[in-house]
Amino acid sequence: MHKTIVEDWEFVITVTDAKPCRMGFEKGDSFYCKYECPTGFCPKTMANLHRLCDIARADGDYKLLGGKSKNEIDFCCADGCVNFHLTAKHID
Repeated sequence: MHKTIVEDWEFVITVTDAKPCRMGFEKGDSFYCKYECPTGFCPKTMANLHRLCDIARADGDYKLLGGKSKNEIDFCCADGCVNFHLTAKHID
């Protein structure tokens, strides 16, 4: 496999609060990705994460969705038991 597109965004997803879940996430767990699915991330929540990453790639503003800043937002898992903080960073 040979990727031909150079990604210009990177994302850090951090668990900010967690109740018991199937994935076993704990507060402080972090995930990193560019376009690919983060290793070990919840498959049910991946659809929501992908949507949020696409918003950043389209130069959207998380503040319009209640985010802390243009490139930071909190969101919860599909089951409502894990809270995440997403930071999007444009790579120059």
